[in-house]
Amino acid sequence: MNGEQEHWDLNYFNYFTEVEERFQQARGTALFLLSPLDWALIEDWKNAGVPLEAVLRGIDRAFEKWRAGRSKIRSINSLAYCAQAVLEEAEAMQGIAPAPTKRPAAAPFELDELRSYLTRNGADLRKQAGEVYAELAASLEALATDAEKQYEDLEDLERRLTVLEEKMIAFARTQQAEDDMLEARRALDLELRPYRGKMSADQLARLERQYLDRRLLESLGLPRLSLFYMR
Repeated sequence: MNGEQEHWDLNYFNYFTEVEERFQQARGTALFLLSPLDWALIEDWKNAGVPLEAVLRGIDRAFEKWRAGRSKIRSINSLAYCAQAVLEEAEAMQGIAPAPTKRPAAAPFELDELRSYLTRNGADLRKQAGEVYAELAASLEALATDAEKQYEDLEDLERRLTVLEEKMIAFARTQQAEDDMLEARRALDLELRPYRGKMSADQLARLERQYLDRRLLESLGLPRLSLFYMR
């Protein structure tokens, strides 16, 4: 497992890119664009601590089953089709894998890139109306100023950014019009309908939240703050 753990560490902040590329590769269409539901599902896996290796194996296994002709689906157009296989792979890895030794994850970006990312997100929030956004911008600017120290412990920085993003989303929710909320839920139900039977109630609840949060931020032009979005 040491090799697999190293692979996970090295790709920790490339989680989204790795999953996107594996799905496109398995589907045989490099230019295929993931849907908002797909991105929400990846984020749910990431937040739930599903190992990247389990996601990649699950995608491969779902496509193997599909190619074997045991599925009535003519083509796989969403990662949601792979959800059950990913869950099974994650459970299998949990049962046989020893607890990994905690160590800092290697970052696929340089210090200057991190500083620019924090500064840019702070500037984007400065453009928004509201005292909360100004406070969040100030926090990001402080982190950018202290980027060299933050770079030494990216996992702790990620936790800080998660707190800031949760605060941003909570405030943004108060600004969302009821009609926009309704339209977002209609779109979610339409995308999710074919795959509800493949997911647990808990996963569906998490996925719905991720999807609605993502759509909310996009509609208001707000940045994602997590280091996972340095892609």
